[in-house]
Amino acid sequence: MRIAFIKMHGLGNDFVVLDGRTRPLPKIDATSAAALADRHTGIGCDQLVLLEPSASADFRMRIFNPDGSEVEACGNATRAVGLLHGAAARIETLAGVISSAPSGGGIAVEMGKPRFGWNEIPLAYAMDTHAMPVAWEELDAPIAVNVGNPHAIFFVPDTDAVDLARLGPEIEHDSLFPERINVNVATATARDAIRLRVWERGAGLTRACGTGACATAIGAMRRGLVDRKVTVRLPGGALRIEWREDGEIVMTGPATESFRGDFDPVAYGLYSSGSAE
Repeated sequence: MRIAFIKMHGLGNDFVVLDGRTRPLPKIDATSAAALADRHTGIGCDQLVLLEPSASADFRMRIFNPDGSEVEACGNATRAVGLLHGAAARIETLAGVISSAPSGGGIAVEMGKPRFGWNEIPLAYAMDTHAMPVAWEELDAPIAVNVGNPHAIFFVPDTDAVDLARLGPEIEHDSLFPERINVNVATATARDAIRLRVWERGAGLTRACGTGACATAIGAMRRGLVDRKVTVRLPGGALRIEWREDGEIVMTGPATESFRGDFDPVAYGLYSSGSAE
């Protein structure tokens, strides 16, 4: 039996969505997730997204990077899934239950409250996460924020001048970050505007990163660089981020369905729908 998929993207950050809310999916592990995400021999995507039934929310969302690692949260994927669902929803993730709803600007997602403790990022040892006393060449004194997944944000004069393709993986895999880290380089261009580039943990350079936009906006707000409502402009487009007075982060932006198709699960080492294991 062939498995249906939906190809979607949020500002160019693209996903293969497998919808198992009403019909069981085959077992997906790191190897099969990486095979499906491969752009040469698979369907190709930045993340593979699985939708499953949930006992605590409307449904459950699981997210796999192209290297097969499973991640806690993805803002762009949540907007895509919100578009697919077509109505307000509570979504169970590894980072907790988050909410999405249609909005005039696309899909609005309540991403939860940011965490700043060194052990909540997590870091390998205690330090001030507001201005970490570390540096990688010209990138220094980052602020660390966990918005469902871990981010380090470097504020620089010019985001395009940073060789993020080279420094990103070095920082991601530094022993300071036991669960690795998403690397953000940002420039506050006005009280309500930020430019951002992201090296995404397990995925590399990306056209857009929703959690990166949230973490960067929160970091800029904590440092007094911007107000509590900002537009974050990434290579793929813009997201609106608000840090509400109740501590909740709200991200609003577009999502797009690209096309639908199906694939033979045997070709990716998967069991067919309804099989044991």
